[in-house]
Amino acid sequence: MADDRRADLPPGAEAGVLADRLKERIYATITMIAVVVGLSFGDVGSIGALATVLTTALGLWLAAFVADQQAHRTVHRHVAGGRELRRMLYVSSPLLSCAAGPAVLIGLAALDVLSLPAALLAAAGVGVVSLFLWGCLGGLRMGGGALAAVVAGLADAAIGVAVALVKVAAGH
Repeated sequence: MADDRRADLPPGAEAGVLADRLKERIYATITMIAVVVGLSFGDVGSIGALATVLTTALGLWLAAFVADQQAHRTVHRHVAGGRELRRMLYVSSPLLSCAAGPAVLIGLAALDVLSLPAALLAAAGVGVVSLFLWGCLGGLRMGGGALAAVVAGLADAAIGVAVALVKVAAGH
């Protein structure tokens, strides 16, 4: 299935498209960490938290899509369509999927499997762990060995933790 989508991409752009897609995933993860940590300090129920997470993901995606189309129109003097549009949608889709993990955890809180603050903080923790894993993967792919991969992972995870700490320090 992924090969079919990549076949629609411009020749030679595969690595760049995948890098852009991963960039969006990392950006969305960092943003979602901030959102769920902020929600954990608020007086919001499961429905409100779920609505916030889903509308945040949708808002991120719409903003990226509008910005991509605007940039494309400005540079290329036409609206993106066909292959260009499919590339934009493929690259930006992680902005929508970033809500899946937090939504599942919030759903568990709605079912009284865990408390909502615990679900939201677990979602932030999963986000930080995913940043660590992406950093490790990047470190390994650069050929630096296991130690360099762990250092890269810790550096990326530190960004997620820093975002969470800023939200905590701000009291929201």
